[in-house]
Amino acid sequence: MEASCQSIQMPQRRITFRRHVRQVAWLLACLTLTGSGNPLQADDPVRRTEDIVYGRKDGMALTLDLFQPERPNGAALLFLVNGGWLSSKETPLMVTIRPADYDPFLRRGFTVFAVVTSSQPRYVVAEQMADVQRAARFIRHNARRFAIDPHRLGVMGSSSGGQLTLSLATQGGPGKADDRDPVEREDSRVQAAACFFPPTDFLNYGADGVDGLGAGPLAPLEVAFGVRGLDADRRQQLGRLLSPIYHITKALPPTVIIHGDADEVVPLEQSQRFAKRAAEQQAAEVRLVIRRGQGHGWGDFWRSTADIDEFVAWFEQHLAAVRK
Repeated sequence: MEASCQSIQMPQRRITFRRHVRQVAWLLACLTLTGSGNPLQADDPVRRTEDIVYGRKDGMALTLDLFQPERPNGAALLFLVNGGWLSSKETPLMVTIRPADYDPFLRRGFTVFAVVTSSQPRYVVAEQMADVQRAARFIRHNARRFAIDPHRLGVMGSSSGGQLTLSLATQGGPGKADDRDPVEREDSRVQAAACFFPPTDFLNYGADGVDGLGAGPLAPLEVAFGVRGLDADRRQQLGRLLSPIYHITKALPPTVIIHGDADEVVPLEQSQRFAKRAAEQQAAEVRLVIRRGQGHGWGDFWRSTADIDEFVAWFEQHLAAVRK
C-alpha cells in the first residue's frame, strides 16, 4: 500500500487526512466536476445496467455502469468517472456517474461504459491507471455480451480523468497470453481518445523542469501520488511512469484535447507539449482545441454543446468502421 487514508509520515513532511479533505474540496470547486445528473426515466429508450463488476482488489469490487442506446452503432466509449483522482458512483463531493452527460453520445448510437475507478487517498494514481487498463480488457472480453465491436473502442475523461484517458491511449497493449484470468489476456488498446485539460508531463509542469508531482497547482493532491512522490530519489522515475507524454509511440490512437488558455490548475502547455511530442513521434493526429479565456473548466463543460460536438464528431470519424 502506497498511501494511508489517515496520514503519510515522511521526514520533514506530513499529510494529514483532515487537511487532505479540505484541499480536495477546494480543488473540486476549481474543477467544477461535482454535481448530479438527471436519472434515466422509466420510458427512456436507453437501457442502463448498473454495478457491473469489471475487477476486484483488496476485497473491493471495481464497477461500471452500462448505457445502451436504442439504436447502437456498434462502437463503445469508456467514460472515465474521475476528477482530482477521486471517483465514485454517487458519493456527494466526489466525481460521480451523471447519466445526462452521456446523452449526446447515446443519441448518436454509441454504447457508453461509465467506469468508476478506485480513488485517492486510499489508491494512488498508478493504481487507478491499472484500473482503466483492466476496464478496457474487461469490455473487450465481453464485447459479444454487450453487443459491441471489440475493435471500435474509444475513451474520454477530464482533468485527472484526462490523464487516465491518455495513459490508456499511450500504454494500452496486448494482454498476457498465459494469464490464468481470461480478461487479462485481452488487449487494452483503444482506437480513439478525447479529453479535457489533461496533465501530461509531471516533470515539466507548465515549464521545463518544473515539478508537478503534488507540487505547485497540484499541491492539494500530493497524497494522490503516494509515498514515492515524497521521495526525492524516486520522483523522476514516478514522474515518467505517470506522465502520458513519455509513453507516446506511433501506435497512439487519434486523440482530441480541449483546453482553456487561462487554466491555472493544468497549464495549457501540458496539452501543447503532448501534441508536439506526438507529432515528433509521427503518431496519429492529436487535435488540440484551445478555448480562449477559459480556466480549468467552464460552466458545466460536459454539457457544453460546442465542446461535446467536437468529441462526438471525433468518435464518429475514427470509430466509424472496423479498426483492427
